[in-house]
Amino acid sequence: MIDAAVKRHSRRGLYAPFILVLVALAVWSGWWLYLTRQIDGRLETQAQMLRQAGWEVRYAGKSIAGWPFRTRLGLTQLELKAPSGHALDFPVLNAEANAYQPTKWVLVAPEGLMLTRAGKGQVAVKGDAIRMSASGIDRAWPDLALEMVNPVFTTQTQAEPFPIARAARVEFYVRPHAKAAPAPADASGDAIDVMFRLVDGQGRADGPVEGFAQDGKLTTQLEATLDKAGLLKRGGDAAGVFAAWARAGGAFRNVRGDLQAGESRATLSSPVLGADGNGRLTGVLTLQAQKPLPALAGLTSGRQGAINRIGAAGAVAAAGAAQAAGQATGQDHTPLTLVFRDGRTWLGPFPLAPAPKLF
Repeated sequence: MIDAAVKRHSRRGLYAPFILVLVALAVWSGWWLYLTRQIDGRLETQAQMLRQAGWEVRYAGKSIAGWPFRTRLGLTQLELKAPSGHALDFPVLNAEANAYQPTKWVLVAPEGLMLTRAGKGQVAVKGDAIRMSASGIDRAWPDLALEMVNPVFTTQTQAEPFPIARAARVEFYVRPHAKAAPAPADASGDAIDVMFRLVDGQGRADGPVEGFAQDGKLTTQLEATLDKAGLLKRGGDAAGVFAAWARAGGAFRNVRGDLQAGESRATLSSPVLGADGNGRLTGVLTLQAQKPLPALAGLTSGRQGAINRIGAAGAVAAAGAAQAAGQATGQDHTPLTLVFRDGRTWLGPFPLAPAPKLF
């Protein structure tokens, strides 16, 4: 007798892929939850460390989202105030990273920010985009990039005027110095490379930048190596984060740059620039300038600011003589030297303005 019973095949093989997906999803969700808790804990730890160092750190709300592949941290009404009195206020600050690459973050301030300058008042900053990226945050010095697209700077009531009214772009970059030997995170002798770029900046009305750019636009790029950068990680006191660094001999080395202000152009260089006890820049900056006279003459036309018009007028005459001498010998560039000393900026024997203040 033929057995008519049919042996049924097991269907367990059909369910195996779904089971694997569910297991992988559960494992990934566990990792995401662990990661977000670590981020939350480190945020609170860092905030507490800053408070112990004299900073004021406040925020009204905090949220963490982004499952499954991203981690999004949102803070509202964030206030960061340094012991020096400088502060940043963000209505909203969002930070985001890939869950599979938590050492690279992008921060965005969609509603702009308020910059408080100690003793000078507040400036509102808004633009098409204000963002910063940080990669390699597990290293002693990560790669940092700050970018502002079409920023507008609005000085608030009773505050000192801000030199720039608006710009096409403002960029600032930080990275470990390419030639620096590896150093522990707490070392004070490590170095970083920094670069600042301003594209089509427009000065405030009747201000020194507007005069210098001859009512045009100012574009500049500056780069340098900042030594003893580890000192900056120790936080700042009432004098600012650069004070202890400058007192310990910190300096900007191998300074290079380009500047374009209206018709005037120049390349800049200096082997070293430092700061005095009052935080004013010290050192010598060499310029190879094309058509420097319009820019220097523009400094004398501004009706506001700390420009020494008598000194600027003397500098115009000296630069004119140097330019004429260069043209007589067929040179396209006029060599000029700026000296930062005694809290002033000098072109030859002529004082132009206060030296830039670091802290």
